[in-house]
Amino acid sequence: MKTVKIKDKEFELFLTQDVIENAIDKVAEQLNKDMAGKDPLFVCVLNGSFIYAAELMKRVTIPCEVSFVKVSSYKGVTSTGKLKEIYGLEEDIKDRTVVIVEDIVDTGHTMALMLEQLSCDEPKEIFVSTLLLKPDALKQPVQLDYVALEIPNDFIVGYGLDYDGYGRNLSDIYKIKNS
Repeated sequence: MKTVKIKDKEFELFLTQDVIENAIDKVAEQLNKDMAGKDPLFVCVLNGSFIYAAELMKRVTIPCEVSFVKVSSYKGVTSTGKLKEIYGLEEDIKDRTVVIVEDIVDTGHTMALMLEQLSCDEPKEIFVSTLLLKPDALKQPVQLDYVALEIPNDFIVGYGLDYDGYGRNLSDIYKIKNS
C-alpha cells in the first residue's frame, strides 16, 4: 500500500519491510560478534519493539535470554518527555550484560531515564539496540550501540510503531502525510 489512513491521519509509505529487515540483518550480525561469550539478557521495550525484537531475536544465534518491559512516553503524535514506570523485568541483572531492544529513539529522554534506572541494578554493562533513530529530534545524548536505521524527524507508524494504538500491525513503515 502506498498510503494508509489511521484514525484522522493520512500516512505515506516510507520504509518497506525488505529495507527494514536488511538493516536488522546487519544489527544481528554485529550483535552476534560483539556478544559472543557474554550470555546477554535482551530487554525488549513494549509495546513498540515487539516486531523488531521478534525479527532481531530470530537472527541472534548466540546463547542469550529475552525479557520484556513496558514503558511509555508518547501520547498521540508527540512524546510527553516523561517516562512512566518500567515494569515487567523479573530477571536479576546484577553483573549481567544487558541489551535494551527499542523500536525508536527520538528525543532520547525515555532511553536516558531507562538507562539510569537499569544502572541502579548494577549490570555489568548495558548496550542499546534501536530499530530507528531520529538524530534531528535528540534532545538528550544517549548511548546507542546498534542503530538499524536513521530517519528524519517525521511521525511514523508500522512495524510495531503506532498512532494512538493503531498501525502497529503494518509490515512497512509509513510517515505522516503533510497537507
